[in-house]
Amino acid sequence: MNTVSRRRFALAGLAHGAGVLSPALLPPTVLAQTRPTAEPRWAASWAGAPLDYMPAPLFPGLPALPREPQSFDGRSLRQRMVSTLGGERVRVRFSNLFGRQPLHVVEASVALSTSAEAVSPASLQRLRFGGRVGLTIPPGQEAWSDAAPLAVEPGQTVAVSYQVRAHTPFATLHLMATTAMVPGAAVMRANWPGALPSPNNHLVTGLDVAARATPRVIVAFGDSITQGAADVSQESYPDRLAARLRNLRGSNGGFAVINAGIGGNRLLLDGTGPRALDRFRRDALGQSGVTHVLLLIGINDIGVSLPAPVQALSPAFRPASAEQLTAGLQQLVDQARRQGVKVLLGTITPFKGAAYWSEEKELRRQAVNRWIRGLQGVDGMVDFDRALRDPADPAAMSAAYDSGDHLHPGPAGNAAMADAIDLRELQE
Repeated sequence: MNTVSRRRFALAGLAHGAGVLSPALLPPTVLAQTRPTAEPRWAASWAGAPLDYMPAPLFPGLPALPREPQSFDGRSLRQRMVSTLGGERVRVRFSNLFGRQPLHVVEASVALSTSAEAVSPASLQRLRFGGRVGLTIPPGQEAWSDAAPLAVEPGQTVAVSYQVRAHTPFATLHLMATTAMVPGAAVMRANWPGALPSPNNHLVTGLDVAARATPRVIVAFGDSITQGAADVSQESYPDRLAARLRNLRGSNGGFAVINAGIGGNRLLLDGTGPRALDRFRRDALGQSGVTHVLLLIGINDIGVSLPAPVQALSPAFRPASAEQLTAGLQQLVDQARRQGVKVLLGTITPFKGAAYWSEEKELRRQAVNRWIRGLQGVDGMVDFDRALRDPADPAAMSAAYDSGDHLHPGPAGNAAMADAIDLRELQE
């Protein structure tokens, strides 16, 4: 990998003031009374990038694809997520970002998952919100639960169960469904025999851990190539990266990898989820304790296009130029740097043979990649293009890495992407 530059991050330590009396001379009861309670050092351990249940238009000026309105019907839902950090306490984020009315969570719980239908009974506990059992979230807002004492190890699966007031319309969700459903109030039941799978994950968009140390929190931000396949049993490249980091000598669970990919997402235009220019601050820089961002976005801006006669009707229908794409990427890099977050910018992967590929689009992809490889104002570069391309035909993905659609990498391709990342960049 050709790394453009590196920048070391200094970790802030706790300042220790000198006391009048040595702590060794004070009785234990006095120490217990005078020692302040430390606030949790929250770090993102899992997150899902939210989007609106009602889709946005694919292009400005065109109608959105219709979706049949649906609502919660009083069932309980249980969502599973893999914690990439270990700790003794957790908190859970519930989201009503795209809601048009208040969201009433009747009750919720958290536990260690043992299967798609069950959790460990000993770990099952009710979540509270400001000490209360239920929660009301206004439209456009998110809310965290109170801290819950749950011991979790890196790579362990956590389950969040919840019930929403009946007849509440679906609003905020994220892709890659790992949710099961049962009728009625079942939040505090460990076993859900006969639970049905849900096509979506709703509301629960974040799991933070009170970290044992100061971890590196790495957000992989992008589209379906970051999100991974629709089959959640197949590991995405962020999953493979998390496994590499867990196996790193001396890591001690000090790395979180957050997957903020949305399949079909674009840099410059809304469509499947808000455009990257608008969601980056929330979905990447807004994660608790974020230190690094792996940025790979733009292939859908290049690939998705309208027929030429339609493009002639409005500038909004014309494909994004390489200059527009690089300007958009630069905006995201600048946002991260202002927050002190290190950016590793990924080259756009090859897609010759995919349904929306053309020679003209390939020229734009190559132009964007040349800009990425030559960019000086970025902390690092990951050459995903080089890692996946066919040496005999660099516009195409190697057959060994292709999922079969010539656009998305398969399991071997995701492993190659994770292996292309210099772990030293994530330790700084």
